[in-house]
Amino acid sequence: MAIHIRHADEAVLEAHEINVTPFIDVMLVLLVIFMVAAPLTTVNVPVDLPSSTETPAPRPDEPVFLTVKADHTLALGEDAVTSDQLVDALGKASKGNKEERIFLRADKTVDYGALMDVLGQLRKAGYLKVALVTLQGQEAGEGR
Repeated sequence: MAIHIRHADEAVLEAHEINVTPFIDVMLVLLVIFMVAAPLTTVNVPVDLPSSTETPAPRPDEPVFLTVKADHTLALGEDAVTSDQLVDALGKASKGNKEERIFLRADKTVDYGALMDVLGQLRKAGYLKVALVTLQGQEAGEGR
């Protein structure tokens, strides 16, 4: 085992190397933070919505059915209506009663945006009680 004793006439040599250890430590901490935070920033939940097998709620004597067809046209009961005529036609069908529940039926190929447009029209017209109509008594995946 050798001991090196420095003499006064020996100059201290400067090290011209960059110490990257603190840099690597910071990068590893940031990597861990981003690995934990990245999954929390996205909402990627696959959902297969179930159909209902519950018994339906009792139906009124004269229900008001509003239907959104596959081509995005509207029908109130059996009569075709346009978006412009919808408010007046609903007023006649509900006899002016804004508390009347509107039963909204939509083809399963109708996109979400079109359905939300119809719901927005109903809300603007003052009809806040809207029931979405589905097929009852079928398990998920069963055909018509």
